[in-house]
Amino acid sequence: MKEKNISLFKLFITFFKISALTFGGGYTIIPVINNVFVNDLNLIKEDEMLDIIALAQSGPGAITISTSILTGYRLRGAKGAITSLIASSLPCLLILSLVSLFYQEFKTNFYIKSALDGISGVICAMLFISVFNMAKSSYKNYPIFSVVVMILIFFLGYTLSIHTAPLILLSALLGFNVFFILNRGDNID
Repeated sequence: MKEKNISLFKLFITFFKISALTFGGGYTIIPVINNVFVNDLNLIKEDEMLDIIALAQSGPGAITISTSILTGYRLRGAKGAITSLIASSLPCLLILSLVSLFYQEFKTNFYIKSALDGISGVICAMLFISVFNMAKSSYKNYPIFSVVVMILIFFLGYTLSIHTAPLILLSALLGFNVFFILNRGDNID
């Protein structure tokens, strides 16, 4: 892929539009960010974007903001990170400020409630796409292990009602152990 550059203004407009027009939070916006910067603009390779998303997940705060900051930093350095942060945060602040002014009217409005109920179906599909893409990437590297861990975590979470935090920790520990076991011989001289 030939390296391209993006202006700070275009970076701002791109993240502003993504944040303003995508409902559902982090995991529904991530596939949109991925699609725009990997497929539409051809600025970042697919594997590199998956690394950015994985890194964004490991940090504190909203994954969308972390992903936008890391993407902006990758494309334009510190100025790109700040531009992306502002562009991703601004629509949320504006919309929430507007909603707070009219909360009582919005809360009981049939049309707004119906629109939000309709959007929830789309959000489920976007979540599925996001999880599917992350699983596909993991499956390429460790196919059998990925399926076993997925089934194990689903079983523990669904049937035994184990809280999410220990399941995430268990997944990370299993992943680190398998990674180090499989790559143990790579560093032997």
